[in-house]
Amino acid sequence: QVQLVESGGGLVQAGGSLRLSCAASGRTFSSKFMGWFRQPPGKERNVVGHIRWNDGSTFYADSVKGRFTISRDNAKNTVDLQMNSLKPEDTAVYYCAATSSGGEWHYWGQGTQVTVSS
Repeated sequence: QVQLVESGGGLVQAGGSLRLSCAASGRTFSSKFMGWFRQPPGKERNVVGHIRWNDGSTFYADSVKGRFTISRDNAKNTVDLQMNSLKPEDTAVYYCAATSSGGEWHYWGQGTQVTVSS
């Protein structure tokens, strides 16, 4: 099992920045990837981006490319999401996730609310 705890959400004005952090514990060695997803009000949850633990390679959704950055600290088992140039459409509950040994997104945090005001 892998436990994930997010922190760092809040309210910010458009154009501002926020940094989310995800602390992982448990059998973290079984997860190749850590990722961030978001679910806007009334919409489905979609990927924001992800990072591979061993080499730090990243993937970003087109909607956040160039504005968001995912980083990891292997020693602390943490993954951060730096969000810059925030837009009202970035408003969502943000979830940290980790893959199972089989490669599926299996472990999820409790979510943290990010609200961007115009």
